[in-house]
Amino acid sequence: QVQFVESGGGLVQAGGSLRLSCAASTYTNAIGWYRQAPGKQREWVALITSGSLTNYADSVKGRFTISRDNAKNTVYLQMNSLQPEDTAVYYCNTFPRPRNEYWGQGTQVTVSS
Repeated sequence: QVQFVESGGGLVQAGGSLRLSCAASTYTNAIGWYRQAPGKQREWVALITSGSLTNYADSVKGRFTISRDNAKNTVYLQMNSLQPEDTAVYYCNTFPRPRNEYWGQGTQVTVSS
């Protein structure tokens, strides 16, 4: 059983930046960031493997950077050049198969135009 706690969200103007954190209760191999916008399905955003290999959804490639600190069991998502379409609740979970019981409260990101 893993518990994920997301933090770092907030309100930012278009073009701004935020850094999200995902603290895991225990070491987890591959972790993904996911997001859910109002009225839309949850979607995958970025992933990082145990060896720090990364991959991104096309919509955020070149703007978001995922990283991890294994000593702290924490994964980060640096989000630059934010756009209103990035507005969503952001979650972390295992990858490639997120577990329903691992979803946390998420952290709200709101980008104003």
